[in-house]
Amino acid sequence: MSKALVWLRNDLRLSDNPALAAAATADQVQALYIHETDGNLRPIGAAARWWLHHSLQSLARDLAAIGVDLRVETGPAQATITEVAKAFGADEVHWNRRYAPAARDLDATIKSSLRGDGLAVTSHPGNVLVEPWDIETGQGKPYSVFTPFWKTLRDMPIARPLPAPSGNARKSQSVDGDYRQPHWAKKLAAHWTIGETAALDRLDDFLDEVAAYPEGRDVPAKPATSRLSPHLRFGEISPRQVWHRSRAFAHAHPEQAAAVEKFLSELAWRDFSYHQLYHRDDIATVPMQPKYEGVKWRHAPAQLAAWQRGQTGIPIVDAGMRELWETGYMHNRVRMLVASFLAKNLLIDWRQGENWFWDCLVDADEANNPASWQWVAGSGLDAAPYFRIFNPVTQGERFDGAGDYVRRWVPELAGLPERVIHKPAEAPADVLEQAGITIGRTYPAPIVDLKQTRQRALDAIGDL
Repeated sequence: MSKALVWLRNDLRLSDNPALAAAATADQVQALYIHETDGNLRPIGAAARWWLHHSLQSLARDLAAIGVDLRVETGPAQATITEVAKAFGADEVHWNRRYAPAARDLDATIKSSLRGDGLAVTSHPGNVLVEPWDIETGQGKPYSVFTPFWKTLRDMPIARPLPAPSGNARKSQSVDGDYRQPHWAKKLAAHWTIGETAALDRLDDFLDEVAAYPEGRDVPAKPATSRLSPHLRFGEISPRQVWHRSRAFAHAHPEQAAAVEKFLSELAWRDFSYHQLYHRDDIATVPMQPKYEGVKWRHAPAQLAAWQRGQTGIPIVDAGMRELWETGYMHNRVRMLVASFLAKNLLIDWRQGENWFWDCLVDADEANNPASWQWVAGSGLDAAPYFRIFNPVTQGERFDGAGDYVRRWVPELAGLPERVIHKPAEAPADVLEQAGITIGRTYPAPIVDLKQTRQRALDAIGDL
C-alpha cells in the first residue's frame, strides 16, 4: 500500500494543486502544514497570520471531504517533515515550489535529506504562471523590464488547471487550535470571506463587472478591483485558474476582451515580481539597483509613526493608512501614494514601510510586497525613475475628486467641500469652522511641505 505525504505551503486549495494531485494517486494521503520556525525564513506578519488561521480551517474541511486529514505542526521544517513522514510511513513526499532564496535552499536541503532516507520526493510547479527559469530574454537572461516580460508571457502556453482530487469524506478535524486571535483581528473578519470557494466566487463576481476595471481600477472609492490578492497569496486560488477562467470569460464575452487583457497584465506583474525574487538577492532587504545602497535615509521616528497611524495631515495618505489598519488591505493606487510619501517626501528607508505593510497586509506576499516598494522607491529593476515623486494632493484630486474615499476613512474631514477635501490646511477659516475642523487639533497640519521635500528627495537621490 503506497502512502504519500503532501506538504502544503502557499497553496491552500484542492483544485489545480499539482502536489496534492500527484499525492492523491497513492493509496493513502496525509496533508501537512508547518508553521516553520527556521531562522532564515521571514516570519509571517500579524494580519497574514490571522488569514492563515482561517484558511487552514477552511482547507481542513475541504480535505476531509475527499478523505484526507490535514496535520498542522510548528517547528523547524526539516525535522518536522522528517518526523511526520516517518510516523505516517510515507513512501513519497510532494510539494509545490517556492522561490525566495532562503526557502529554495531549505527545500533543496530537505529534498536531499528525505531522498537519503529512501523516500521519493517531487517538487511541482503550482504557484506561478510560468517557472522563473522558463521565461528569458532573447539573450537568455532574466527580464528586468516588465513590458517585454509581459509580451513574452502572454504568448506562452499556460498549463491548464488540474481538477480537485476525489475521495471519500471523513470527519473534519479542527486545526491550528493553539491560535489566539488578537483583539484587533476581529475587525478584519467584517471585510473578508476566506477559503477556496470564496476565492473562486470572488473571481466570478469580478469578471461579471470587469468592464469597469480599466478605468475604475485607479479610483479607490470604486469597488472595481478584483481583491483576489490575499487569495492568491495563500494559494486559495492559483494564477493558472485566474488566467484560464478569465480567458474563457473573454472568449464568451468578446466585448470584454480588452478589459480582461488589462486585468491579466496586472496578474502578470505578480509573476514578474516572482521572477525578480528568484533571480536576485533577498529583495526585501537588498536594493535591486546597487547605487541605492548610498541613499542617506532619515531617522525620523515621529514622522514614521504619524505615517503608520494615518496622521500625516495629507488626507489621501491618511485614508490609505487607516484603510490598511482597519481592513488589512489598501487600494493599489493608494499604496503607491503612501509609499512614495514615505520614501520620497519623508526620505525614510523604504524597508521600514515594507516591513509595516508586511505586518499589516493580509496579502503580504514575499515577492509582490518588496518588489512594489522597490518600484516606488526607485531601486527596483523596472522602477519609477527617481524624479517621479507622486504629489498626493493632486493625485487625490485626480482619482478621488469627490473625496468619497477620504470621507470614508478620514471621517473628521467629511464636512469639507470637494474643492478643499484634499488640502484642508489651505481651506478658508469659515469653511473649516462650518465643517467643525480645527487644523492641528481635530486634524493634523501636514507634517512636511510637499514641494520642499520633493526637492530634498531629488537632491538626495539624483546624484547617486
